[in-house]
Formats: sequence, structure tokens, C-alpha cells
Amino acid sequence: MSIRRFALAATAVAAFTALPAHAQTEIQWWHSMGGALGEWVNDLAKEFNASQSAYKVTPTFKGSYNESMTAAIAAFRAGNAPHILQVFEVGTATMMASKGAIKPVGEVMKQAGVPFDPGAYVPAVAGYYTAPNGQMLSFPFNSSTPVFHYNKDAFKAAGLDPEKPPTTWPEVASAAAKLKAAGHKCPFTTSWISWTQLESFSAWHNVLFSSQNNGFGGLGTRLQFNTPLHVRHIENLGNMAKQGLFVYKGRGNAADATFVSGECAMMTGSSALYGNVTRNGKFAYGIGTLPYYPDVPGAPQNTVIGGASLWVMAGKKPDEYKGIGQFFAYLSQPEVAAKSHQRTGYLPVTKAAFELTDKSGFYKKNPGTDVSVTQMIRKTTDKSRGVRLGNFVQIRTIIDEEMEGVWGGKKGAKEALDAAVQRGNEQLERFQKANRG
Repeated sequence: MSIRRFALAATAVAAFTALPAHAQTEIQWWHSMGGALGEWVNDLAKEFNASQSAYKVTPTFKGSYNESMTAAIAAFRAGNAPHILQVFEVGTATMMASKGAIKPVGEVMKQAGVPFDPGAYVPAVAGYYTAPNGQMLSFPFNSSTPVFHYNKDAFKAAGLDPEKPPTTWPEVASAAAKLKAAGHKCPFTTSWISWTQLESFSAWHNVLFSSQNNGFGGLGTRLQFNTPLHVRHIENLGNMAKQGLFVYKGRGNAADATFVSGECAMMTGSSALYGNVTRNGKFAYGIGTLPYYPDVPGAPQNTVIGGASLWVMAGKKPDEYKGIGQFFAYLSQPEVAAKSHQRTGYLPVTKAAFELTDKSGFYKKNPGTDVSVTQMIRKTTDKSRGVRLGNFVQIRTIIDEEMEGVWGGKKGAKEALDAAVQRGNEQLERFQKANRG
């Protein structure tokens, strides 16, 4: 072989062997995780990318859940949607109705040739993201549930037992009064008013939030959270607000920062606050179950899902779907899923991840970290499976507006709940008309 031909052949071989590095298939992942959770998402992508060489997952923070969903819809229309979109549970019905825009995760896994058993996932989580025909539509990534967070140091200073969080609403009011008497300016607060005080409150007491099994039964669902029990609860919170026992800190998760800083002593909020508190809180921290009314038959039942799932967008290449399938399989590995659960406070995605965490002694070493799991793995009923509504984002905004009238002393509980139901039902009717076909 001549030197020239040998050099050409060597160049060809070099080019061929170098090809995989250049031919990596990129998977765009849009998400809404900031701070400590954003670091977790970046680490997951880095670890998956290091575990193989064919695919590269690139995570991009796209703002709040609302903002990322709006951006993805616009990108899909323009033909440049990401491969994976993180959507909060409130957007599930909207994504389900966007038939041409999404590819069901069950289909993606099958096409990728990746073994996939929906039965391996925590039932209360998987069930929420499953279509009536049993097909899993999105990948349950970061699922949370509301729990009761409390500051053990503040409890001690107020003469309360730091190892005994209140379990009922009357006990919460009593603890708040003691905290206030001890000089606490914010005894109790809450994030996500609709999710914690109406949606989860309903499931926890085994009463409907909305007809047709909270929307799982079809688009004709209508809101029902203005019963005497709901009115009683919102009235009690309104009275606590008047007495300075409950301090409203704003919409969404605005209250989270006031608990982490030590300003507020007790709060109901996402189990996923755990990572933030353990990293940034400067106090002894406790987790308890969501409070309930002990005179309500069947309470407590189970709490409902929050957080988000990963939706796969339509119109991508087969090799890209293969990469997505590999990535989801990686996230489902017991060791990976258990590590995520322990790091963030989100629920374990699979039963195996829960068992692995339990066996490792994590729950014993970190009391309270199993509360979210035990609240969710109870047997669900048709009333407590979750809430899946169209135009849910708008409905939650309406609820915030009406409840702010109660916290500000401008509206009675019944008047505000009736108005929220009426205004919310208009949104449901609009969604039903738009998605009849």
C-alpha cells in the first residue's frame, strides 16, 4: 500500500472512530426547577450523559411551570419544541387534550425497545398520569404531596413538645396561639392555597373537590368544594388570620421562603421543601402529616399528587425517541430514583426506590421523610385519587383571588367559596366546549 493510500485509509478510520463523539443525539429537556432542585436536574442529566455515549440530555430552565408550558406550546407551533417538557400536575388535562402535540410515554418506551412496566411505579403517582385505556401518558418525575412542616426550636421556645406536631386542625390553632403568645409574628402559614387547603383537604377527608370523580370521569366535571365541611375549614382559617395565628404570605410557593428563614413556625406545603430546609434552614426541623378534622368519618384518607411529570413532544426522530426511552429507563433505576427521593423530598417514583430507601435506614435516620410516602401509598378511593381538570391553572388563580378576600376580612368563607365554584365552573364549561371533539 502506498504511503498516500495508507494515509487516506488511516484518515478514514480516524474519521470513522471519531464519529460517535460528533454523532451524539441531543435531547432537549425544558424544566422549571430553580435553586437546589435545578442543581439536582443538572446532576441527573450529567450522570446520564456520563453513563453512555450515544445521547446527550441538555436541561434548560424555562421559568415557572406556567411560563415553561406557554413557551413549549409556542415552540411546538413554530416547529421547534423541546423533546421533553416538565409539566406540573395542574397541566395534565390540558396536555392530554393536546393530542397531536404529545407522544404517550408508553409508546416512546415501546418504540425505544426499553422494557417498561407501569406496575413498577407508585400506584397513586402512575394512576394520575394514565389514560382511561390504561396507557401511561407521561413519565412521573417529581411528584410531591402536601405535608406539615414545623420548626422544632420555635416549638420548644413556646413550651410545645418538639417531637409532637399537631395532627388535627384544632391542634394547629392551639399550637399557633401558644407560638403567638411566645412572641412569634407568624405562627402558621401555607403555600399553594388551592392544592393544600381545598384539593388535598378534600382527598384527605374523602370528599369530592369536583364531580365525576374529580374530573377523572370526563370533561363534564363541575366544582363541589363549597360544602359545609369546606366552608367550616376556610372560616376557621379566616378566623385564625384575624387573630394573627395564620399569616397569608402570597400565592404559589411564596410562603416557602418564610418558613426556611425561620420567620414562620409552621406551614403546610410541598414535601419537596425538604431539600431546601435541610440545606438552608438554621433550626431543628420536623415533618408531620397534613392536619385533619377528627370528627369527619373516614378521615384521614390519602393526600393527592403535586409536582410534575415529563411529557414527550411529538414530531421527533426515531433515534431521539430511543434516547428519551433510555433516559427515562435510567431515571427509573432503583438506585437513581432512591437517591433523587432522598435528596429532594419528592416521592420515590418506583416501589423499588421506596424499598431501597427503607432498607438503607434513611427514614429512621431522618424522621418524617417517610410521611409523604405513607400519605400517598394508602388505598385511594374515587373521591381521593387526585384532581384532573381542564383550565386548572385559571381555576387555581380564581381560588387564590376569592380566598384573598377571606384572609383580608373582606368576604365570608361561604360567599368566597360559592363565587370560586361559579367562576371555576365557567372555565370548565369553556374547556369542555373546546375539547368535545
